[in-house]
Amino acid sequence: MDFPKYDGNIHPDEWIKDIQKYYYVWQNNYGGFLNTAISLVDPTIKLPTEINDIENLHNALKEDVSFKVFKIINKRKLESLKYDSKKDGKNSKFILKFRKLCYNAEINDIKEQKKYLYKSLPDDNHYSYFLTEFHKRMENINSMSELIKEFEEIITDEANLIRSESTVTLKHVTTGKYLTSVVDLQYTTGSKNQLVFAGNSSLDPNALWIIRFSSLNNITNKELASYSKTSCYKLQHKISGKQLGVSMRVFDSNNNDASIHYLSPSSSNIEVSCNLQGLYDGFWKINHSKLENHQGYLKSNDTINLIIDNLNGRYRGPDRFLCSHDIHFTIGKDAFQEVVCHNKTTRVNDEWCIELIKSV
Repeated sequence: MDFPKYDGNIHPDEWIKDIQKYYYVWQNNYGGFLNTAISLVDPTIKLPTEINDIENLHNALKEDVSFKVFKIINKRKLESLKYDSKKDGKNSKFILKFRKLCYNAEINDIKEQKKYLYKSLPDDNHYSYFLTEFHKRMENINSMSELIKEFEEIITDEANLIRSESTVTLKHVTTGKYLTSVVDLQYTTGSKNQLVFAGNSSLDPNALWIIRFSSLNNITNKELASYSKTSCYKLQHKISGKQLGVSMRVFDSNNNDASIHYLSPSSSNIEVSCNLQGLYDGFWKINHSKLENHQGYLKSNDTINLIIDNLNGRYRGPDRFLCSHDIHFTIGKDAFQEVVCHNKTTRVNDEWCIELIKSV
């Protein structure tokens, strides 16, 4: 039988528990068990001559310089520990390592544990999210179990955050259908650009969009989207590469902008299409539809309103909200559920559920 030895590279409490598993071998011979345990201690570790029980042995090991060195080494490891959201976010290895190092270094004070966990946060473009959430959630934490539970929830929430270059879908809340466009399928009226409509209620490759932050925001790629900081987005149809927006007519000789947009085929609202260039508004503001003036991060399954952004006064008038409804139009023999923009007050048909399909 291979009994575990003690050489100073394991916490004495853990080693004592390990050898106690084998106590049944001696049955009622406690002296034989204790002598065997003493013999398993590395000879470089000097023990007192008289050790009467396991508790004396435990205390002697914790007083030896080898244990002090063991704690210092584990504390250094704890100080250099870094959480990697891409590598560690999908498993519990980081949390297990953090808890183990705290245990080995005997960091039992919750304030110290919070400090070391805080220091482990990434310093890349995920940092502002972790920093904000850590401070918000950790203030009233009083135990390691609570600390780990909240940190795991932060990690889970972070995996659902949307950033520039993410692939998303937009599901119309009222009808349950996805915002869709199809290559080489154009309107037969209005702009005659690539058609946009509310398609299937199940996910379709034609319903995939890449969300990008406009250069007007001065935001780098892969940055997290924030309701408070990010005011201007582009939505690019993944398959066709064309941009979601509304086409504009040329101003007349009197610079009259009373009807600068093409009209939708059935309801005569503002037509929404996909296009690459020309007179085109393809910049969107995103508001949380349920929480007024929401200041948090945009995340998967948020219910949002999409609003054409008025870029430097390119048009005058109220906001243009993206919406759908049960009104259909036909092209040939096929019927399509209309997607439009309108300039009235926000309504239930203006609500879209944004879903993260692939992050970056």
